Amino acid sequence: MDSFKKNWFTEVCEMWPGGSFSFEVKEVLHKEKSKYQDILVLDTTSFGRVLVLDGIIQCTQKDEFSYQEMISFLPLCCHKNPEKVLIVGGGDGGVAREVAKHPLVKEIVQVEIDDKVIEVSKKYLPFMAVGFESKKLKLHVGDGFEFMKNHSQEFDVIITDSSDPVGPAVSLFQENYFALMKSALKPNGIVCSQAGTFWYSMDLVSSTLKICKNQFPKAAYATTSVPTYPSGQIGFVIGSLDNDVQFDKPTLTFSRQDELSMNLRYYSTDVHKAAFALPTFVKNELEK
Repeated sequence: MDSFKKNWFTEVCEMWPGGSFSFEVKEVLHKEKSKYQDILVLDTTSFGRVLVLDGIIQCTQKDEFSYQEMISFLPLCCHKNPEKVLIVGGGDGGVAREVAKHPLVKEIVQVEIDDKVIEVSKKYLPFMAVGFESKKLKLHVGDGFEFMKNHSQEFDVIITDSSDPVGPAVSLFQENYFALMKSALKPNGIVCSQAGTFWYSMDLVSSTLKICKNQFPKAAYATTSVPTYPSGQIGFVIGSLDNDVQFDKPTLTFSRQDELSMNLRYYSTDVHKAAFALPTFVKNELEK
């Protein structure tokens, strides 16, 4: 099928067989093939600007803040003092934008393997790429695996903002990656990684959580709503070296005024707590 038939883009992927998601395209703003992946930026009638990598929607202007805020503030607000943060991936700048807002974060290190994603995001997705302008940020273009091998026990929080486990992102869902993250953490450190949707990818959710539990004494799966992701739901695995951590009880809470001053549009202390309240069928599967 033609993904641009009658000015519509359709996302089709082997990870969610038998279903697809489509939206009307006003203009193709950019299209290229980098060393690692196909990069596409679209201007759409209903979702604003959209970043697509290897045919898979990564973020849309309409709803990206839900994902960016949750993958950032869930781990940050579970840590007692997240001064130094590593972001692996996140080439659009959205996670850096959110991490920089946290009042206790002093230094952010980001490693993105594809410099073309950074370049394209700065040009076409400035609402996210503004994250690259933070004075807290040190940006490296390179392999997150290799970077962490040379940075042992250095970070309080590591956030992996990856695409789905297709192509270059496959390695970020494997046990050796979680072991490497563990080695790069300071005592009581926390990791957070994108971990798929329980509606279409329960096997991925379950296997990723099990891997996380193998490496960390405390681990959990949390969920958020992103309408333009498969099924409209996506989740994160969080692992901590702190035996006393309670993921659904944030160590730092925000007032309504804090939310407004930080320009938070999805995350709140109440939403944080609710993110770990899973449907019964999901709990049953993850407890097997």
